[in-house]
Amino acid sequence: MSRLILLNKPYGFLSQFTPEGRWRGLADLIEMPGVYVAGRLDGDSEGLLLLTDDGALQARIANPHYKLPKTYWAQVEGEPTELALEALRVGMCYADFTTRPARVRRLTAEEVVELWPRDPPIRFRKAIPTAWIEIVISEGKNRQVRRMTAHVGLPTLRLIRVAIGAVTLDGLAPGAWRETQASYADLVG
Repeated sequence: MSRLILLNKPYGFLSQFTPEGRWRGLADLIEMPGVYVAGRLDGDSEGLLLLTDDGALQARIANPHYKLPKTYWAQVEGEPTELALEALRVGMCYADFTTRPARVRRLTAEEVVELWPRDPPIRFRKAIPTAWIEIVISEGKNRQVRRMTAHVGLPTLRLIRVAIGAVTLDGLAPGAWRETQASYADLVG
């Protein structure tokens, strides 16, 4: 059985073990030889990152061909309209790619009340409201969620990946990790 590590990657860390520029590396959070990151999150994104010692599992998790859903919670600047949410759902065309349809919904204050504060905090403007939306995609192009929300006039202020397939962040504080024995079928649920 493959080793699978679930890590809650904090803001300011890259999805690699070595630091680069102003970004820290995962070696500051976890020291476990023989495991590799399956997929990635940008340094300014937070949340679930999977690491494994199984190259085939790593490839299946990261490869959009397998359409493993990834769930993100995005704190956006502005008030999402149903028109903006629908535009996110149907997909968008960019010069370098076209997104697949996404599942999108607005989150309630009760759903996000348990989230940890970000360090450093996001910018706050009294005159501009913020809202949280959930976006489920089955691909992972470079900065895709941020590009999608900006495209509909809702710039992302904070982005947290809360699930990959059936595996969630539940119970993991920022910087914490746990190991589980899992297969790809366990991820699909």
